[in-house]
Amino acid sequence: MINLLIDSQKHSYVNLNWNEFLAYAMHHRVYPLLHSKMKERTESIPEHVRHSIFLDYKQNVFQMLRLSAEMNHINEILVKQKINSLFLKGPVLAEELYGDLSLRTSSDIDLLIPLKDLKIAEKLLIDSGYEKEDYIQTVLNDWRWRHHHVTYFHPTKKIKVELHWRLHPGPGKEQKFEQLWERRRKSQNIGSAIYLLGREDLFLFLTVHGARHGWSRLRWLLDIHYLLEQELDWKILLDIFKTYSNPHIGGQVFILLSQLFHTKITNEMKPFISKKAIKLADEALYYQVNRVHLHTIPLPIEVANYHKMHVVRLRSFKQAALYYLSTLHPFPEDAQTLPLPTSLHFLYFPLRPFLWIWRKSRKLVLS
Repeated sequence: MINLLIDSQKHSYVNLNWNEFLAYAMHHRVYPLLHSKMKERTESIPEHVRHSIFLDYKQNVFQMLRLSAEMNHINEILVKQKINSLFLKGPVLAEELYGDLSLRTSSDIDLLIPLKDLKIAEKLLIDSGYEKEDYIQTVLNDWRWRHHHVTYFHPTKKIKVELHWRLHPGPGKEQKFEQLWERRRKSQNIGSAIYLLGREDLFLFLTVHGARHGWSRLRWLLDIHYLLEQELDWKILLDIFKTYSNPHIGGQVFILLSQLFHTKITNEMKPFISKKAIKLADEALYYQVNRVHLHTIPLPIEVANYHKMHVVRLRSFKQAALYYLSTLHPFPEDAQTLPLPTSLHFLYFPLRPFLWIWRKSRKLVLS
């Protein structure tokens, strides 16, 4: 399947398990691109396989057109209220990376806005028929940095929107919206005045997102594969990785691309590559081999434990230290364990260790 994704050269598919092929194509969300490649060659690929891929491709075309129209609508209502927004994925990413709306799948619309505009944007979506799905539990306003988006769903249009005020879940240092806005780019083919992240910021966003999900879908790697075909400022890229993430995450994706898509490791990529990056790339192959779907609830215990440890190893020393410090901040569970008036919520700081021990002891008793 990977050979077919990246080139149109003839390969032998005599012993291929086509049912597995279709299952992998669906799991990795790469059937639109496979369809475009299959049109270039009809020999050696069974008719039922090409037909199945075509049906999925056609359904995705309609989905992307619907999302594109809705993206324009949402952008228009935000512009009227003078709310700046950056569209992160969806149709705008398909056009930017693949040059064709139909060649990438998307299930929702993701956009980033300044935190100060969140309440106004939420009202605009609700007035447009959306219903809020994520009712975040919070204590002492920890939602601002522990979470990164709220989800809304339109019951008539059957469209989901994720409204971001951060790019990733916290805790973690991120670029301010104003910095991202200064480096923004305007979409050339979808609507008017629709903006997306600058190429280096987009690279960082897609890389951290993919790494956090174990690169469990080839589509995320393909996004980086095609982004690398564009002109990047490698000095800026390395600087923002050092400041807001860590270079070994970039090294991980370069190694995976070289292993799976035969991407050439250039001199610009070498500063990102380290022993840790190589180890992380090897670990990520677990998700590929086992066709891991991280949104399966509940996750198999083995997968859940593996992913938990992998995410820990993705962090730099500073990120790990910040994460463990953040656990000292009260959690909503503390307020559920011992409800206190809002004016006394500051007491959860000294009480947190005792409340945590109480919850753990109760679990042991109940088990």
